[in-house]
Amino acid sequence: MKAFARLTQDRRSEDRSEVRSAVVRFLLMGLVALLVISTPVAFWILAQAERHALDNARSSTQRLADFAVGPLITSELLAGSPEAARGIDERLRPWIDGGPVLRIKVWDSSGRIVYSDVDELVGQDFPLPDWAEQLLSGGRGSATIERQNELENRFEADAGELVEVYVRSEAATGDPLIFEAYYDDDDVRAEQMAVLWDTVPALLVSLAVLQIAQLVPAVRLARRIQAHQQMRRHLLQRAMEASDLERRRIARDLHDDVIQDLAGLSYAMEAEEMRSSAEQRPLFTQAHSILSDNVRTLRAMTRELYPSNLEQMGLPAALDRLADPLRQSGVHVVVRTSDIDDIPRDASAMFYRVAREALVNVQKHARATAVELALTDEGDDTVLSISDDGLGFNSAAGAPDGHVGLQIMRDTIEDAGGSIAVASRPGAGTVVEARLGNAHRSPLRSGFLQDDA
Repeated sequence: MKAFARLTQDRRSEDRSEVRSAVVRFLLMGLVALLVISTPVAFWILAQAERHALDNARSSTQRLADFAVGPLITSELLAGSPEAARGIDERLRPWIDGGPVLRIKVWDSSGRIVYSDVDELVGQDFPLPDWAEQLLSGGRGSATIERQNELENRFEADAGELVEVYVRSEAATGDPLIFEAYYDDDDVRAEQMAVLWDTVPALLVSLAVLQIAQLVPAVRLARRIQAHQQMRRHLLQRAMEASDLERRRIARDLHDDVIQDLAGLSYAMEAEEMRSSAEQRPLFTQAHSILSDNVRTLRAMTRELYPSNLEQMGLPAALDRLADPLRQSGVHVVVRTSDIDDIPRDASAMFYRVAREALVNVQKHARATAVELALTDEGDDTVLSISDDGLGFNSAAGAPDGHVGLQIMRDTIEDAGGSIAVASRPGAGTVVEARLGNAHRSPLRSGFLQDDA
């Protein structure tokens, strides 16, 4: 019972570990999805915040141009009056001295700077860009963040990136003007980050809540899948037990009834042979020989149906005993087994049946002169390999002559999470490899060990 309790505890721990692993994988995938979603969203928020800040800068510049500067662009200023320029200087001083504005330029429609806070620029002519005509005609102003590298920007060239705003305005005389203002980009960047930090936490919290809300059904799904896997293992175990019980019943019935009756009949035939006349004696001799052969065949079938030596000697010794008929027929058989002594009865039975089926096929069909049988541990797997130098067959076309034994074993081991591979070519022999993970080397259900507890 201690072995039963220990295996049950191990199984429960393994099940909990599987659920934890599934939950951890779900959370990691959720974290990756969170990063994948939040990164482009953050860039989108920054872009939208920049656009919003530039719109605000354009609106502020439009108001400054229309209400603070435009009315002061008089004919005297256009004529180059220093007094008129000083009046605008006084009006703009709050915006320029310690304010957000770094530079102001006012252009007329010919490309001449009619006013600037830098006196050297006033009166200079520069070619207007292509969009200036549309702006002077009433088009929408523009606001961008960029470095200033034009000829008329020699006073701003070393300032790095600046917010450059162009809007349309009108002089007091009604002439159209282009009002240009430059702002430090720190305010725009600060507004970007403020919008980002105001928005991203809410976004992350929403995604995290969604992830947590999905975690509950994910855990339930993992447990449901685990329950189905346990049921599948249980059903497979039941099928293996039923198969073993049926084999034992058939072996017992053959041994206790059919074989005993045939053996008794063989003894009777032998007695009749001794008492028979010379003419009848060959007939009794032939009948006695047939009965004896049938008894030996049935006893061999009984041993194959219920290999008691598998439990008594263990799998390595049972495999070696299984190769005896081939050795007796003149085939050179090598059996190699590593130090494997913890294979439970269900896994041992699977490997034993695969070996028996493969060796029977070798004896009946392969015409081999040498066979090698190897039972080894390969990392997390236990591997049984049977190779021969016989006739071989086209493995891509399936088993020859309609044999289904290996296919039945393939289905059984695959249901237990293992695999069988058959590689063969005509004239190149055959290799049968059965592989079962060590995770399945503990009993699929602990009932097999109850007799030993």
